This record gives sequence, structure tokens and C-alpha cells, in this order.
Amino acid sequence: MVTQTARATNVIDCLIQTQSNAIVSYLNYKRYHWYTYGPHFRDLHLFFDELANAAFAEVDPFGERVRYLGGDPPSTPTEIERRATIRVSQSKGSPREMLEEALRNERQIIEEMRQAAKLAEESGDYGSNDLYSQHVQTHEKYAWFIDEMLRGDDPFGAEGRAR
Repeated sequence: MVTQTARATNVIDCLIQTQSNAIVSYLNYKRYHWYTYGPHFRDLHLFFDELANAAFAEVDPFGERVRYLGGDPPSTPTEIERRATIRVSQSKGSPREMLEEALRNERQIIEEMRQAAKLAEESGDYGSNDLYSQHVQTHEKYAWFIDEMLRGDDPFGAEGRAR
């Protein structure tokens, strides 16, 4: 049986991972925002910026929850990259490739947030559970949006080329 202290540590670890993923997501979405091109440039440019703002809005609430529970939020690039489960994008690919990478990351974040919410609930940490419940809905919405953009015969990546 896991002790309450060990469960609290596990919840803190999840919160740190989530905060790290939020920072990496923010950076990835800004990268896509800057490197998008083509006939859907304006829509994608604005969409990626919206996603970046949503990711940035998660950083502080998760970091503060870590501190509240007695942990240390990651605050250096090395700590953040080490604790994140999604990787910093190196892509300058097509808009379609950026969207596909974003969708993979969103789906991973959703699954990890659901698991963390369950762990928090089992640990009696209803504050962390509530935090996850609020934020997972945002990721579900954006995964849906991205999935819809990628459906069917779409032109993403068909015209133009990266500079």
C-alpha cells in the first residue's frame, strides 16, 4: 500500500511534469506560430498563438500548486526539459506536420492529465484534481480543433514551401 506521503510526492511529480509540459508546449506553439506559411498562414498564425497563450496560462497555476504542496517547480531550461514528457520541437516542417506534432502532444498531455487527476483524487488531493479537471478540458478542445483541421483532403503543406 502506498503511504499518503508517497502519494503526495507522486502528485507533486505529476504537477511538475504538467508545468514542464506547459512550458514546452508554449515554446512549441510559438515556434509553429513563427514558422507557419502558405495560404492558411493568417488562420494558423493566430491559432498557434491562441494555443501558446493557453499553454502559458497553465504555467503559474501548476507551479503554485507545486509550491503549495511543498515541492519545487522547475525553473531552469534543463529542469524543464528533463521533467517534460513532450519534447521541444525542432520542426520547421509544413503546417500539416506542425499540426500533427501538436495533436500528438495534446493527446499525450490529455492522457497524462487524466491519470494525474485520478491519482490526485485517490490521494484525497481535491485541489490538484480540480486543477487538472479544469485544464484537461482546454486540451481536449484544442485536440478536437486540430483533429478537425487535419481531416479529409486539406491543403495544409500542399502549397508553398518553408523558407
